[in-house]
Amino acid sequence: MQQLRLFFIALQFFTRLPIPRWVGFQPEWLQHASRYFPLVGWVVAAVAAGVYALAALVLPAPLAAVLSTAASIYVTGAFHEDGFADTCDGLGGGMTRERVLEIMKDSRVGAYGAIGIVCMLGVKCTALAMLPPSSAIVALFLAHPLSRLAATSLIWRMAYARDQGKAKPMAQQMHSGEFAIAAVTALLPGAVLVASGLLAPAWLAACIAAAALSTFWLARKFQARLQGYTGDCLGAVQQLAEVAIYLVIVASLGHAALG
Repeated sequence: MQQLRLFFIALQFFTRLPIPRWVGFQPEWLQHASRYFPLVGWVVAAVAAGVYALAALVLPAPLAAVLSTAASIYVTGAFHEDGFADTCDGLGGGMTRERVLEIMKDSRVGAYGAIGIVCMLGVKCTALAMLPPSSAIVALFLAHPLSRLAATSLIWRMAYARDQGKAKPMAQQMHSGEFAIAAVTALLPGAVLVASGLLAPAWLAACIAAAALSTFWLARKFQARLQGYTGDCLGAVQQLAEVAIYLVIVASLGHAALG
């Protein structure tokens, strides 16, 4: 029952979906709920895939991709996209650690954030639109859990950069056992897709590698510029890892422009 409660706490934190009243809330639960962040990705993927499948019955693939992306943004309250935009603004406009953190805390979106979010959403929608419907649904169920595992890895291995912040309660030290639970839940959809023949093992490995490399690249930037991470950094990692996975799956089709 406590594990179910922790899952609902994670769901409440990262989505707009209602949770049962009996769950309750204690600040320390949020720290331990981080093990179920990839499981929240299952829920978001199910919503996005459901919207895509319904839209694809009556609309072309590009429109289905846009509506699916819009649904995922709605169900999460643009939580991760906002973090991505704030991170672009902070890293792009701040020269010192203090200035970067100040910019990232500002609720206004600057030029770097606006340009970054437009480019990111453009790549995401275009990548999904290039995929056959079955491959797009596979991509959603693979990318959402894995990208949230990528964000969770920052909690596991890095220090929180602020004294206070919205993500501070979950930024306490994450034990390796908790990260192992997160890893299993994130990798399980990929294992099922491989076992069912919907995804080749080599391409699953490539997706994992792409998510890991994008996470490592951003983590190095965060450590150099902030000496840690913030809640916005988690959103930025999730978004970049998600896009990286979509690009790998598009590449797996072998339709390169110069190919």
